Amino acid sequence: MSDSFEDLRSFLEEKVEEYNQPGFIENDPISIPHQYSKKQDIEITGFWAATLAWGQRITIINKCNELFEMMGNAPHDFILNHSENDLKPLLGFKHRTFNATDTLYFIAFLKSFYSEHSSLEEAFVPDTKFGQDAVEKGLSHFHRSFFQLPDAPERTTKHIATPERKSACKRLNMFLRWMVRDDGKGVDFGIWKKIKPSQLICPCDLHVDRVARKLGLIKRKQTDWQTAIELTNSLREFDSEDPVKYDFALFGLGVAEKF
Repeated sequence: MSDSFEDLRSFLEEKVEEYNQPGFIENDPISIPHQYSKKQDIEITGFWAATLAWGQRITIINKCNELFEMMGNAPHDFILNHSENDLKPLLGFKHRTFNATDTLYFIAFLKSFYSEHSSLEEAFVPDTKFGQDAVEKGLSHFHRSFFQLPDAPERTTKHIATPERKSACKRLNMFLRWMVRDDGKGVDFGIWKKIKPSQLICPCDLHVDRVARKLGLIKRKQTDWQTAIELTNSLREFDSEDPVKYDFALFGLGVAEKF
């Protein structure tokens, strides 16, 4: 291996160590699921926080706290046991283009799903086992499952990405990182076991994308699903078992250091 390869790996490893710390949590949307201990509450709040993760991070965090306060800070119980009357306060919830229609459909889907399943992981990994393309197939499966309820609103489809539309699926890949990675550092949860960290795809947001291009980890001009695959494959050369840990390094360099 060339010296430049080893230099870049060492540099990224140092940055992973710097940013993959509990101190990272407070100012990041991952702080929302960290407020909960019940597995289903972590899944629900993590999924929703990842979905709403665009714009200023402090606004995202405040909006998520507002949403889950309306659910009595017990979202799994609320979703399974709410009355029609309990939904009225949620009609006023809005974040950017995510509105009451989307909120009510998310609740309808989650109620339907959790009435039959114990973990949201089962929506991403059905009974069949996937290989290296587990996440791509899992995200496509999740999208189809999510919108199979009668009267699923067309407008809500823009909030749930799918590789089938060539989306980089940034928010869902971030959510999967939170649920799957288990490195004992205290940031990611590692509560899902059917997907391996080696199968994860790196979330490709604006900061990560920009830094990865500067470092020569991405060559594609556009940012889409194939770009996320290209970036992840580059990161696998540094660590094939846990490539997405470098998300901490790339994001930290982009946001904190304006690299």
